[in-house]
Amino acid sequence: MYDWTLCAFADEADSKIVGQIAALQKNDIPCLEVRGVDGKNVSDLTLNEARELRKRLDDAGVRVWSVGSPMGKISLTDDFEAHLDKFRHTLELGDILGAGALRMFSFFLPEGVTPAEGRGQVIDQLGRMIEAARGSAIKLCHENEKGIYGAMAAECADLHAVYPELRAVFDPANFIQCGQATLPAWELLHSYVEYFHVKDAFSDGRVVPAGCGEGHLPQLLAAYKAQGGRVLTLEPHLSVFDGLKALEREGEETKIDAFAYPTAEAAFDAAADALKGILAAL
Repeated sequence: MYDWTLCAFADEADSKIVGQIAALQKNDIPCLEVRGVDGKNVSDLTLNEARELRKRLDDAGVRVWSVGSPMGKISLTDDFEAHLDKFRHTLELGDILGAGALRMFSFFLPEGVTPAEGRGQVIDQLGRMIEAARGSAIKLCHENEKGIYGAMAAECADLHAVYPELRAVFDPANFIQCGQATLPAWELLHSYVEYFHVKDAFSDGRVVPAGCGEGHLPQLLAAYKAQGGRVLTLEPHLSVFDGLKALEREGEETKIDAFAYPTAEAAFDAAADALKGILAAL
């Protein structure tokens, strides 16, 4: 059997770390992409809190694969110097937690600013973050996201061309929600992809279990496997969970439909089952 490394944003199952550990163990997922911890974003933890979290996870046999940070998820008009300080702190947290990767973004474009107009500032600020991380064992992994410079595949490819050391998190649902077809996006970005966020969607924005939407998840994961890829982070988004509103921009709302589930735990289980169904067929 192919040796996949399965991870998850377990805060979608439970905001409490004890519930996250239980959800991971129930679904035989050994790794955590840590994002929300007992109601706090991971980047807001103190160093001592990170040490305590590491002990709890170690005791439970759970490994932190990546820090699912919000770094870079600010507007180009926001205070970048303060954000850079928080980025440095988040890297320290990642070291304590034993993470090998840190998920990040490349800045929201202010209203009325085109990607071409914002590109220079994006490149400059991203470069300063990459420089701040030099010497760290943690890989910086850029995720495509709605509203940032990096919403579309060509913009992501531009960033990776400028900074080849920057790796990619490939999120099919985010591309679909931006009107970007996933297969052409893969052709542009596959050589940079460090890992996947397993999330599927329809073009109207509805998030659905892997393989049920327009993301071509079975085809993408087969291609990822063929090039030696093995790390997958489950990110269901199938029901509103504690902390989701804090991740959305003002005026943005995740659309929930028939694929919503009665509890966050049930949604997490369904997402895990859908992913494992795809992997079993590869």
